[in-house]
Amino acid sequence: MKIFPTAQDAENAFYEALERADLEAMMAVWAEDEEVVCVHPGGPRLAGQEAVRESWAQILSGSPQFRVHVSRQVAVSGMMFAVHNVIETFAMLVERGDARPLPAVATNVYLRIGAGWRMVVHHASPAPPPAATPEAPRNTPPQMLH
Repeated sequence: MKIFPTAQDAENAFYEALERADLEAMMAVWAEDEEVVCVHPGGPRLAGQEAVRESWAQILSGSPQFRVHVSRQVAVSGMMFAVHNVIETFAMLVERGDARPLPAVATNVYLRIGAGWRMVVHHASPAPPPAATPEAPRNTPPQMLH
């Protein structure tokens, strides 16, 4: 069993396994517990080791190669848990005419167990499009909010 000394080590291994489409490396990050939960963008809530493994097997076997860029991490941690919220941006390595980066917002929860840190929750949702900044009407004073 692989030992991840920090939650960040487990997170790095998770995204490396995702990029390599390596199911065994992916599942090495997850806790061996029936209480694990995974929600893929637009997908149902999957609970339990078997359901999580099956979903990743489907995703990793049929997907084209891609790179994932993780950014804007917000992390909260304690002695026994860590919660990371990140922006995941997927870019296809195989060129397609209409392929654009696909952003998602993900929350990853890690638990410290005897064998190091393990993922217990991965919840990803499609990122909303960037908010358009409304153009202020000309010749009007700014509005006071307070």
